[in-house]
Amino acid sequence: MKAVRILTRVLIYVLALAAVSVLLIAASGADPVSALGIFVNGIFGNKNSFCEIFVKGTPLILTGLACALAFRTGFFNIGTEGQFYIGAMAAAAVSLRCTFLPPVLRVVGAFIIGFLAGGLWSLIAAGMKLRFNISEIIVTIMLNYIAINFVGVAVHSFLQDPASGLPQSERLAAEVTLPRIVSGTRLHIGFFIALALVVLIWFILEKTTWGYEMRLVGLNPRAAEVNGISVAGGVVRAAMLSGGLAGLAGVIELMAIQKKLLEGFSADCGYTGVLIALLAANRPELVPVAALLYAAAQVGAAAMQRQANVPSSMVSILIGCIVIMLLARAWLSGRVSRRGKQRV
Repeated sequence: MKAVRILTRVLIYVLALAAVSVLLIAASGADPVSALGIFVNGIFGNKNSFCEIFVKGTPLILTGLACALAFRTGFFNIGTEGQFYIGAMAAAAVSLRCTFLPPVLRVVGAFIIGFLAGGLWSLIAAGMKLRFNISEIIVTIMLNYIAINFVGVAVHSFLQDPASGLPQSERLAAEVTLPRIVSGTRLHIGFFIALALVVLIWFILEKTTWGYEMRLVGLNPRAAEVNGISVAGGVVRAAMLSGGLAGLAGVIELMAIQKKLLEGFSADCGYTGVLIALLAANRPELVPVAALLYAAAQVGAAAMQRQANVPSSMVSILIGCIVIMLLARAWLSGRVSRRGKQRV
């Protein structure tokens, strides 16, 4: 019966989204049937477009995982965009300035320093939450702007490529970039690193005492404190892990796709990670599904824009509709539950 309810709910969502999609396509002046055909063909039409789903999905998996972990443990991290940039900047500094190290050590060092940089950037908000009771939502949002502009300063000064004079770093040497795994496409090994991190975070949250304590702090800080669990420790661990994952998203995007540090290269992966976490109900094992579906929608929408002149921003509208439906369902479930308790 539970499976039937889930399938029914999914079918309702799909039908509602299909109806909204048809209306949006028709409003843009295109034929809905033809445009949807282009959408599907844009995803599955060739090897390159299909692999682009995993390329675009990789940073979304990591930022979505970062947000899901933070929300699940009571640390409302909205700063993954800034942590993404800080991680990428730290990785660029290691890759470009530590040339005295062998390439393998530079790659490993870039990952470690990128993780630590993102985590420490997140810890600023955690410290202000614990010390001054300032909302981490506000602090992490403000830190996004600081981080983005900090990267802007870096590519205009100490990380700028002196040969070009443009606001960008030097191109990473081939030996310190991540290899591609399918010829003729941009699909790289970072996708499998992201999946491995999903498994690791799921295991930590669901199968370890450390993860149980973090989840309890998120569910009920008072109960955690009564049971001898350090609330401050849980917040610090959640912030460090969440920020570190977002930092790794920036590291992988830098070393696998961009191969140089640029202004505005994240394409809002950090902000989209919040949506991915909501779509996945903050469950790490569902984050890759939500991220890849979102990435597939982006790839298909880009094809529709090129061939049918349908704005690709339609994807953002559809995702917004999904989030509204999920929030509405949670609100209605809460009202039904409260009424049931009142009757009892």
